[in-house]
Amino acid sequence: MLSLISVHYDNRIPNWRNGMDKLTCNILALITEGKIRYTINQKSYIAIKGDLLFIPAGSWRASENYEGEHAKLTLLFDYGEEEAGEIELLARSEFRMGKLRSFEYIQHRFERLYREWTVEGKNRRMVSTGIVQEIIGIATREMESSDIAPYKLKLAGKLQQYMVEHYRDAIPIDQLAGLIQRSPNYTISLFREVMGLSPIQYMHQLRMKEACRLLCSSDLTVSEIATFLGYYDHSYFYRMFKKHTSFSPSAYRLNGSAEAALAKPHARFL
Repeated sequence: MLSLISVHYDNRIPNWRNGMDKLTCNILALITEGKIRYTINQKSYIAIKGDLLFIPAGSWRASENYEGEHAKLTLLFDYGEEEAGEIELLARSEFRMGKLRSFEYIQHRFERLYREWTVEGKNRRMVSTGIVQEIIGIATREMESSDIAPYKLKLAGKLQQYMVEHYRDAIPIDQLAGLIQRSPNYTISLFREVMGLSPIQYMHQLRMKEACRLLCSSDLTVSEIATFLGYYDHSYFYRMFKKHTSFSPSAYRLNGSAEAALAKPHARFL
């Protein structure tokens, strides 16, 4: 049975490092800013923003800041024979590092997991375990996927970058299709194949992430945030926010968001 041990957030800690030691549990780490030098079983790796690392129990590991400070989210877990038999990433039980096509979404899920883990609440462990299973499942699918042509990755990356830069705007699918000179249907299919979700789902994801930040770091009202993010139907914004976070905007602001919690100093880990 999969068992979550703890969740950590490191936020630009000066002179951060861990000496060489043998891990007694499994680690999954998502790098969100900066670079880290890892030594895993006597081999050196540089992990940068967007990288996800799986370091299995029993590995010898050392780590330190590289060319400045970094930020990352880390979860520690154990798993049983059932998970090892069903999930290829766990079955191999070997160090893996790779970039995620759905980085923004996985970062959002890590942040949600961190919130669930650090805030006492009913069914906290059950909800947290469900999120961990989702993260591991998506990570396995993306790390093991090798059948996506490089040109598709390039086209999807171009679309993703444009949406990140214009997420507050209404972007018709015809406009996205024009960016890569493909048909609208092909554009939707391509993006879903590479990213795991449709362009409109990705746009909502970006907007909800910004909404979470604004709710906890600004004095804007919920209606003002909705309008700022391009939701002129405020009831629709409310429904989308609750769908993505399981909270109403007002409740999220009162309880504190993952971003607010992440701003606090925590013990170093990985």
